[in-house]
Amino acid sequence: MNQVIELPELTTIPVYSTHLGRAYCGDSRELLAELPDGSLNLVITSPPFALLRKKEYGNRDQHEYVDWLAEFASLIYHKLTEDGSFVLDLGGAYQRGKPVRSLYNFRILLRFCDEIGFYLAEDFYWFNPSKLPSPIEWVNKRKLRAKDSVNTVWWFSKTEWPKANVSNVLVEYSDRMKKLLKAPDKFYSPAKRPSGHDIGKGFAKDNGGAIPSNLLQIPNSESNGQYLRGCKELGIKRHPARFPAKLPEFFIRFLTDPGDVVLDIFAGSNTTGAVAETEGRKWLAFEQNIEYIAASTFRLVDSNIDQATLKRIYNSILQNDKTEIIHYMAQPSLFKLMDSVES
Repeated sequence: MNQVIELPELTTIPVYSTHLGRAYCGDSRELLAELPDGSLNLVITSPPFALLRKKEYGNRDQHEYVDWLAEFASLIYHKLTEDGSFVLDLGGAYQRGKPVRSLYNFRILLRFCDEIGFYLAEDFYWFNPSKLPSPIEWVNKRKLRAKDSVNTVWWFSKTEWPKANVSNVLVEYSDRMKKLLKAPDKFYSPAKRPSGHDIGKGFAKDNGGAIPSNLLQIPNSESNGQYLRGCKELGIKRHPARFPAKLPEFFIRFLTDPGDVVLDIFAGSNTTGAVAETEGRKWLAFEQNIEYIAASTFRLVDSNIDQATLKRIYNSILQNDKTEIIHYMAQPSLFKLMDSVES
């Protein structure tokens, strides 16, 4: 099946392409510079964090981090549509040798808004209940601090009015709310509460779900997904800092429509691209490590593909051969493809 959608054109050749997206290997600053201004609806990413201990994926020291990340943000600002968004997931950190938190993630927030021109549309917090206790020194050994299990997720916008529709990310009603909807007279009486809230009859209306909060509880505990199985079968080291699919899924559904363009500038194992493909969004993935890009194809190919074909796809990317993984993908949703083409 040939490519059926149009994406912003780059002079750089993509490593691979799918029905809705393209993956590129290179420095994201250089690749961003190639994109036309106003060509992206959403940039969502989780950059290498500013940690004290060096990681294999190339994190920066805290004192360098804000300047380094601002280089990418300045480019992103111009590449976004006027109603576009930039969602940035940042882990916490401590100061070296002290049980005192680093303020780097808040310095990023102020820098991006005060100097680059972004607005903070909303602050989100990702609670990962499956995260192991850390940092070891302050939590496990000396027992001076609670474990760090919440990331800050800044939702930046280019203007005060970014595209957003919270109706696309409603959460399931609680059991108590379900009972209330079935028999509202048994649970409450319309009245003005002491808080000032006027709880009228409309409170018992079934809207299909509840408005989500800005605290996103998403476990990062995948142990046997398609990507991990592919890495295991081929004996390949998996990306050490993957985020769960539910995180980009929330923001892609919340902030974009089918056919919009989503970019991850630190794509890693390309969770964002795989989710965007499933959700009928066009996508771009930028990643500097060719091995990570090669292995990311495991997320996108048919789950029934044999090990020999997986290995052939992976090796062809490492050897810089043009790879059409479209031929190895599961049949996409016809309706989502049609939505994207019409957009």
